[in-house]
Amino acid sequence: MKFTLGKKMQMTQIWDNDKVLAVTPVLAGPCTITQVKTQATDKYSALQIAFGARKSKNIKKPQLGHFKKAGVSPMHVREFRIENDSEAKVGDVISMATFAAGDVISVTGTSKGRGFQGVVKRHGFKGGRKSHGNKDQLRMPGSIGPKGPAHVFKGTRMGGRMGNEKVTITNLTIHSVDLENNILYIAGAVPGAIDGLLLIKAKGDLVIKSPKTEDKVEEIKADDPVTEETSVVEEAQAIEVKEEVVEASSEEEKVEEKVEAVAETEDKAEEKKEEAPAA
Repeated sequence: MKFTLGKKMQMTQIWDNDKVLAVTPVLAGPCTITQVKTQATDKYSALQIAFGARKSKNIKKPQLGHFKKAGVSPMHVREFRIENDSEAKVGDVISMATFAAGDVISVTGTSKGRGFQGVVKRHGFKGGRKSHGNKDQLRMPGSIGPKGPAHVFKGTRMGGRMGNEKVTITNLTIHSVDLENNILYIAGAVPGAIDGLLLIKAKGDLVIKSPKTEDKVEEIKADDPVTEETSVVEEAQAIEVKEEVVEASSEEEKVEEKVEAVAETEDKAEEKKEEAPAA
């Protein structure tokens, strides 16, 4: 099973050939693994992942010590069960390459809170008759049970607090994936308000990347020994620089020669002026 955490964004439209599709962009990740649970240590297999960021001063010290191993200060932390023990390590990141266009997913979120609502809005009751003799009875629930038991049965549909509940929608489809910005475009609507936390699950393999290995690769690339190609390029660059220096020096010499010639002509002109009045 593959999974990730995300933040709901404002719905938009995408053109698919000649059709306009309503999609919900979800900022999914990056999600960092903060704990790996195994059968040997915890009696079950699971991965704890973190999403978002907040100031460390707003996190309790025991949690800071727990997150310090992964090097994050997350806003949200959730745990996902897996079938077998994972080889992932604390600090690894779930890659968005896990998901692809066409994947069928289930999305879990918290629905919008509607406050205290009556039975007409909360349960879709029809209400009373709009005729004579039914004053103030248009949106009433009616009878809530027989007189015999003398109590209200559990589960009776009545007025009460609506929304702000955990809701899961299944069989949603991913329209496209933006790997650069970690955005999943999900066809249709998903539960919750904008900026609400979403849990996304699907069947398939989880792709995990390790930032430590990436850093090592970058260091190795930076410290590569000089190859023949690089030496040839450096020699060519050095030759070009030498040619430019030679050209500049030759131009300077020409300018100096011109200046000397002008000075000689001026000296000759002054000598002729001095000889003229003596004659």
